[in-house]
Amino acid sequence: MAELTWRGVYPAATTQFAEDLSIDHDATAGVQDALIRDGVDGLILLGTCGENNSLEPDEKRAVLARARENVAGRVPVVTGVSELTTSRAVAFARDAEALGVDGLMLLPAMVYVPTEEELYTHFKAVAAATSLPIMLYNNPPAYRVSISARVLEKLADIPNIVAVKESAPDPRRFTDLINIFGDRYVLMAGLDDVALEGMILGAHGWVSGLTSAFPQESVALVAALQRGDIAEARRIYRWFMPLLHLDAEHDLVQSIKLAEQIMGRGSERVRLPRLPLAGERRKQVIDMVEKAAATRPIGAKK
Repeated sequence: MAELTWRGVYPAATTQFAEDLSIDHDATAGVQDALIRDGVDGLILLGTCGENNSLEPDEKRAVLARARENVAGRVPVVTGVSELTTSRAVAFARDAEALGVDGLMLLPAMVYVPTEEELYTHFKAVAAATSLPIMLYNNPPAYRVSISARVLEKLADIPNIVAVKESAPDPRRFTDLINIFGDRYVLMAGLDDVALEGMILGAHGWVSGLTSAFPQESVALVAALQRGDIAEARRIYRWFMPLLHLDAEHDLVQSIKLAEQIMGRGSERVRLPRLPLAGERRKQVIDMVEKAAATRPIGAKK
């Protein structure tokens, strides 16, 4: 197992599908290998971009089993835990640990909008079922619930809840959480188009969607920030921003997978209820990706 430091660039890697929409495990492994070669610090599997909730339970476990063999400790592997009920989340967390992943990214129970007490109870139950380190995933626009400071305060005495992926669109939340909790929770920037702001304000790393299409630029952006070269980080970020906005849209999975395909890194195939982009939206995304590819900032400062 690789050391999980919650620092650097952790792409939310895609799950690749064959023409019949079965999982293409070889292509999925190829996506992971390419990201590792391009210098990412870890992999998030079975997140939103991994289409977690479009996979059957045995398929999810098969993805993790293959990743254990393929990644082979080169970087940490974190899996999303995204289930309809707490009991299913507990079972998946236990199985993920047995399959050798390094950490969990824990989401609220899907579909149901919980009270704060229900949210706390869900997270506490999953944490009690595993010894793995856990990163909570806060994304109020997507999941219609915010992991409030009150909930985090109640969870603070659970030692294996160690990090928060912060995908609220308001970057003030990073400062608020650090002011309240100090270094109790490691913060990770989780929404691509406020990632630089989050890292400047104290996030240790970036859980990214568009890294799957442009990993070298993502790694270079974070490296520039880590060495204090704000001007270079800002230069890359400004180039990246039109694409990073895609991460905040409802069709982010289709857009990111289409970008991967254009860049020769994967296929745009998605599972229902998602459909590949079509019409004007497809043209818009293709134009954005092709423009970005033609103006890549690495190696040519401007």
